Amino acid sequence: MPRLAPQRLVLLSGWGVDKRIWQPLTDYWPDGSEVSCVDWPGYGDVAALPEPATLTSLAHAMADQLPSDAVWVGWSLGGLLATALLDHLPAPRGLILIGAGERFCSDDGVSTAELATFQRAFARDPNATWQHFLRWQSQGEPNARHAYQQLRTLLGDTPSATPSTLSQGLHWLATLDNTQRLQDAPCPVGRLVGEHDPLVASGQRAQAARLAHAGHCPMLSQPAELAGVITEHAATLTQQAVKESP
Repeated sequence: MPRLAPQRLVLLSGWGVDKRIWQPLTDYWPDGSEVSCVDWPGYGDVAALPEPATLTSLAHAMADQLPSDAVWVGWSLGGLLATALLDHLPAPRGLILIGAGERFCSDDGVSTAELATFQRAFARDPNATWQHFLRWQSQGEPNARHAYQQLRTLLGDTPSATPSTLSQGLHWLATLDNTQRLQDAPCPVGRLVGEHDPLVASGQRAQAARLAHAGHCPMLSQPAELAGVITEHAATLTQQAVKESP
């Protein structure tokens, strides 16, 4: 196999989870790769968006973090938001979606009713609901209990995001529909999904490359494999973008 050229990658995390989720991949990137793990507004030390948050204000806040000479890698809600920002920012060299598709809700993944119930529970008790979500998204991993403990070790006992940021994230999960954006994407798009991901619809899974022995959190259960697949996809998308450029 030919040696893959180093890539510039920007890794984007999902709902209720900050950039620390990518730490297990640190030792597996090829030499020379430039990998940035960035937080969304309202997570970690990053200021939250002014309310009401919009995709326009999100794009303004993320403009310096999402350069056009990189491949954006969005996991879960991070993939949905990265796709939505294609309407607002210069297109990247490629977009890789992990555990994400056109929409979050589906008939055979997480239903609209289930998400609405989750939103009501979050309004009552944000911290307990966040911890429930960590357990929920761990269920597809080979050892769900171990994956949940990994999440707790990485993230601690409370979310690093503000309650308003988390609430806005749930709203985006419920309302974002990137069907048209992906059909008319201004850059090559690759899709990856854990073969046992409980949060992804079968139709979206059929369009994606499968990650064996993984669920919604392959960075926990398959870090070496995930880093390798991301690297391979990024190289392919970059080559495709060069061929398609005028």
